[in-house]
Amino acid sequence: MHGEDKPLVWLEGEIKTPPFSAEAREESKIMKKTKAQRLNKAGWKVGTVEELLELTTELELTTEEVALIEMKLALAENLKQRRMTHGMTQNELAKELGSSQSRVAKMEAADATVSMELLVRALLLLGANRQEVGRVIGKKAATSVAS
Repeated sequence: MHGEDKPLVWLEGEIKTPPFSAEAREESKIMKKTKAQRLNKAGWKVGTVEELLELTTELELTTEEVALIEMKLALAENLKQRRMTHGMTQNELAKELGSSQSRVAKMEAADATVSMELLVRALLLLGANRQEVGRVIGKKAATSVAS
């Protein structure tokens, strides 16, 4: 498969936000659908992490690359859980890290621009110890595909 033939993939993860009004939730669904349609029109594939990982053969991802993706997803999920357990906003965590709210959002989404080192650093800042981080890395992310 040539580089130009490979599909571009955009991941739409599950977003958990504070409860909003029924109207706001409905508007959010419409906005997501509209955004997905725009991305599809532009040649992007919109899907879940599971769907991406099912494409590993087509994308020519190695077992090691899939494992790294799963580790990063697990770290990102745990970071969000820990932040919320501590009752912190993304902005508050960003200040503690000397970063920005948008960077924390990218961290929680396991964005490709975020290093695993930064995810681990944030977890440690939120009180995780090395053993806990190891357990997180050892687990498959809830959004990953079972092998």
